[in-house]
Amino acid sequence: MIMAIIPATYNMYEMFQAVLQAPAYHLIFEALLIVWIIKLIFSKSYSPAKEILTEKEKDELIAEWTPEPLVPDTPPDHPVLLAMERNIIHGRAGKYVNIRSHECLNMATFNFLGLVNDKSVEDAVVVALKKYGVGSCGPRGFYGTMDVHLELEERLAKYMGCEEAIVYSYGFATIASAIPAYSKRGDVIFCDEGVCFAIQKGLVASRSKICYFKHNDMQDLERLLKIQQDDDRKNPRKAKVTRRFLVVEGIYAKSGSICPLPKLIEFKYKYKVRIFLEESFSFGVLGATGKGISEHFNVPVSDIDLIAASLETAISSMGGFCCGKKYVVDHQRLSGQGYCFSASAPPMTVSAAIQALNVMEEKPEMFERLRENCRKVHKGLSQIPGMKVDGVSVSPIKHLRLLDPSPERDLDNHTLQLIVDKAIDRGVAFTMARYLEKEEHKLPPPSIRVSVNSKLSDEEIQKAVSVLTSVCKAVLNTSYSNGGDWYVKESH
Repeated sequence: MIMAIIPATYNMYEMFQAVLQAPAYHLIFEALLIVWIIKLIFSKSYSPAKEILTEKEKDELIAEWTPEPLVPDTPPDHPVLLAMERNIIHGRAGKYVNIRSHECLNMATFNFLGLVNDKSVEDAVVVALKKYGVGSCGPRGFYGTMDVHLELEERLAKYMGCEEAIVYSYGFATIASAIPAYSKRGDVIFCDEGVCFAIQKGLVASRSKICYFKHNDMQDLERLLKIQQDDDRKNPRKAKVTRRFLVVEGIYAKSGSICPLPKLIEFKYKYKVRIFLEESFSFGVLGATGKGISEHFNVPVSDIDLIAASLETAISSMGGFCCGKKYVVDHQRLSGQGYCFSASAPPMTVSAAIQALNVMEEKPEMFERLRENCRKVHKGLSQIPGMKVDGVSVSPIKHLRLLDPSPERDLDNHTLQLIVDKAIDRGVAFTMARYLEKEEHKLPPPSIRVSVNSKLSDEEIQKAVSVLTSVCKAVLNTSYSNGGDWYVKESH
C-alpha cells in the first residue's frame, strides 16, 4: 500500500510544480475557461415570456413597418423599357418583321442561316408537337429526358467530331453552368476581358481566381501565364492541385472579333492549361461545313477541351450544347447546374434543332453564302461617314460605333437610338447593343448591333446600308450643327 501511495504523491508534486512554473496568462486563461464552463452548466436556459407585446402594440408596429423593395425603382422612361414597348414584333421574326405597324427588313435578330423560315424545320416541329406535346415538364435527370434529346446529343457530337455532347434548355445557362462544373475555388482561369456576360456569370459562380488579359492580346496572356508558372515553381505542392483554364469566345459577341485559336493551342501545351471555347457566334458560321473556329483554322477539335455553343443563333432553335471527350462532358450531367435543375428543352424545339442540322449537312453552301453576305455588309458599314464598324468581316454580328464619341455615354446612347428609330421608320430594323452596365467587367462603348443572315439578297443588303448611311448623315449632321441640342428637338 505504501509503495502505491509514494508514486501518486510524487506525481501530484510534479503537477503542482508545473502549475507554479506556468506563465501567468496561461493560468488566468484556464481559470476563466473553468468559470465559463461552470456557468454554462448551472445557468438556466433562456425562456422568453409567452406574451411580450400586446395585440395593440403588435398592430402599431405592423402599421409602421415599410418593407424594402425587392428591386430598386426603375424610372418609367428607362431606355430598355421604352424599347420593349416600342419594339414589339407581330408574327415571326424571319428575314422580315412586322414592327411598329409596318414591315421591316430584319437586321436585328440572330437568324444567321435563315432557318426561322425553313419549311422543313417547321414541319418537323409540327410532327413533334403532335407526338410529344408542348413541354417536357421536368429536368433531364427526373423524367425530362426523351428520345429526341438523346438523338440531338448524338447528332451534335457526330457533327462536331467529338465523343460526346450534352444539351441544355437555355443558351445563356450553357457556358455559365459549364465553367463552375469544372473550375472550383483555388483553381485559376485566364479569360479575355471582352467575353460575353454569360461567361462572366460562370466565372463568378466558379469562385476561382480570375486573371483577365487584354482583348485578343497574346503578349498580355503569356505574361499572365508566366506569372502563374513562376508561382507554381515556388509552391510545387499547391501547383499539383491547382487546375488552370483558358476561356475565350470563337467570335466575340461584344465586338465581332475572332480569337487567335492557333496561338491559344500553342499556349495550352506550353503552359499546361485547359481551353474552354464558347462558339455561340461562330458555330454554324465559320468553316466549310459550319463547325466553327476549329474548322476555320484547321485545328483538330481534340485540342480543345470543351466547346460550348448556343442553339439560338445559327440553329434558330432554343437551348445550347457542350461537346468534347466523353469523360469531360459526362461530368456535367451531375454537376452542371443549368442541366440538373432546369426543365429540359421542349421536344419540339429539339426536333427543330435536329432538322436544322439536317439542312446544314445537306446544304453546306449556305455557310459560304452567309460569310459572303457578312463581307458585303461589313464593307458597306465601313463607308458610313462618322461611324466605324468593329469586328472581322466574316462575323455575322457587327457593332457600329460613333467615330468621335462624346464624353457622356448617355448622349451617345441617345444618338445611336435615334439612328435606330429613324431606320425602323424607313423599313430596316436594327437594334442597340444592351448591357447590364453596372455588372459588366469591361463595358464596351455604345453601339448599334447589326445581324447578318444568309438569306439576304444583294438588293436587301444595299437597302440596309443605304438607309443606315442616310440616317447617320442626317442625325450626326443635325447633332454637330446644333451643338448637341438635336436630341431635345427630335425626342419631343
